[in-house]
Amino acid sequence: MAKVTIYTRQLCGFCTAAKKLLDKKGVAYTEHDATFDQKLKKEMVQKANGRSTFPQIFVGSTHVGGCDELHELERSGTLDKLLSA
Repeated sequence: MAKVTIYTRQLCGFCTAAKKLLDKKGVAYTEHDATFDQKLKKEMVQKANGRSTFPQIFVGSTHVGGCDELHELERSGTLDKLLSA
């Protein structure tokens, strides 16, 4: 299974929803809480090609985007393929 990384911030409903989907699917992920860490936020923005909203999700070297994009991949049946790569 591909390595999943998610950048989050506290009290973020979209972050919670994205993690809930990953948890439901049994996907292990590395979470980086950038709430109070400007270095992590800068790292996230750089890796996400300028996107600064939370969460930002990466599957392997692929930038998935945020919560909406993650759920769209799940609805389209593409998420499992991406995770298994």
